Amino acid sequence: MRHRLLTFLAFLPLCAHCPALEASDKAELFPVPVLVEQGHLEVSELHKIFYICLGNPEGKPVMALHGGPGAGSYPRLAQYFDPEKYFIVLHDQRGSGQSVPKGELRENTTKNLVEDIEKLRQYLNLDEMLVFGGSWGSTLALTYAEAYPENVAGMILRGVFLGTTEELEYHYLGNRFFFPKEYYDLLHTLPDRERGAHPDYLHEIITGEDKDLANQAKRALASYELKFMKLHMKDEVVASYVEKMLASDDNSMQSIDLHYVKNRYFLKENQILDDISKLSGIPITIINGRYDMAAPPLSAYRVHQALPSSQLLIVEEAGHSESEEGITAALIKVCAEFE
Repeated sequence: MRHRLLTFLAFLPLCAHCPALEASDKAELFPVPVLVEQGHLEVSELHKIFYICLGNPEGKPVMALHGGPGAGSYPRLAQYFDPEKYFIVLHDQRGSGQSVPKGELRENTTKNLVEDIEKLRQYLNLDEMLVFGGSWGSTLALTYAEAYPENVAGMILRGVFLGTTEELEYHYLGNRFFFPKEYYDLLHTLPDRERGAHPDYLHEIITGEDKDLANQAKRALASYELKFMKLHMKDEVVASYVEKMLASDDNSMQSIDLHYVKNRYFLKENQILDDISKLSGIPITIINGRYDMAAPPLSAYRVHQALPSSQLLIVEEAGHSESEEGITAALIKVCAEFE
């Protein structure tokens, strides 16, 4: 191998194939690995994606995919892997992070992002690679693997999201049963409340000409979604993050996210599960928080049921965020043991 140098409401039974992990399990992240290479890769006449390679150039390659859509990559994604054993590749998806043009929605679809992963793999001259992704990163990882199963040596998925209408409706509407204040705060920012907090309407408001209205909706939407990103999300933490986001005057993450939501993630309904048989034979481990309100365990369970050789780990007393102790410990353990 050569290398170029330079992120539903269901009660799921525990079973032999679905071991539970306690949130008290602890493990330490690896230090941020040594930088090997970074730069921009031109993936179309319009887009250049920023990528960064870390760790051991002769190690096992892993493509770590960030969530969002639109969130951008971050060092923690590399810190689950032993830098002596792994060659870790991160990149910012189109319009995200340091990719250019920032916030661009044209030529920004799931198929585009899948092809970007493949172009980056080829550019770095990688053979089969481990694909790692959480939340939207799990959606993209599964979609890429179904398109290019021959290039995937294994998969580690967290907080599985399949991009279905069921999940989408739960995300925007189902969580109001648990976070009514935040939901109605969002609803009350919208001029036409009869339309509800529908993602198409939110996209229209946030990208509209009325900047005051857009900021109110951005603030309320961020507060609503952030509230269910962790099992214990303090109000002051949510408020601090929202203020920083608004102060930066950068709505690229929200606009990209809503762009994908509006277009139903550019996936056919139930596409990932319909094509899941393409992943037969690929080692796959799935980790989900028991009380993940952003990506409830039902989707992870469905993937596991469709791929009986996969391993599903349910982390008790944990929500969606990878920073929760139980989730972090599970990821570190799985990455260390993955062959």
